Amino acid sequence: MGTFTAYEMKRLGYEKPLIEKGYANRTLYVNLSDQDIAIKPVTGTMKEVFVGGKGFDLCLLSDVEKWGARWNDPENAICIASGPLGGTPIYPGSGKSIVTAISATTGSVMDSNVGGYFGPYLKFSGFDALEIQGKSKVPAIIFIDGIEEQVQILEAAGLPEGAHEISALLTDYFGRESRGISPS
Repeated sequence: MGTFTAYEMKRLGYEKPLIEKGYANRTLYVNLSDQDIAIKPVTGTMKEVFVGGKGFDLCLLSDVEKWGARWNDPENAICIASGPLGGTPIYPGSGKSIVTAISATTGSVMDSNVGGYFGPYLKFSGFDALEIQGKSKVPAIIFIDGIEEQVQILEAAGLPEGAHEISALLTDYFGRESRGISPS
């Protein structure tokens, strides 16, 4: 393993919206095949019919299903959402996110409930959900910086093999202190 480096392939600046009744009213779309980054609006139907993280994921994934994508097709999206309660400190499950995609085992839609900081941080960055499609030709990182209000797709080189090692390295690399920014 060499030294870790990251090269910017694409950047999108944005302005964070106010969160209204638990919604940022937009989703983030990233296509790794063509390095497309877009912000999509959340419709009223999406909020009324497809409530919560699982609902938002299913709504975003419904277009992929119409195309008949298989689990290993670049068109298969990985969707991540936390719902309107995501990140609220008064609700015990507010750190949860739902990850949805087409299953390799069944060929149908599957979802997984995951904990941690990602769902709330995605909401605090100004997005109700993240939809990732495509396949990068090189190892890539999607970096959502809600403080600087930008999304980047970075080519990554020199990543370690283990998930814990990758996590530690990226936490150090993207940490505000490591970029010379003091915590507020």
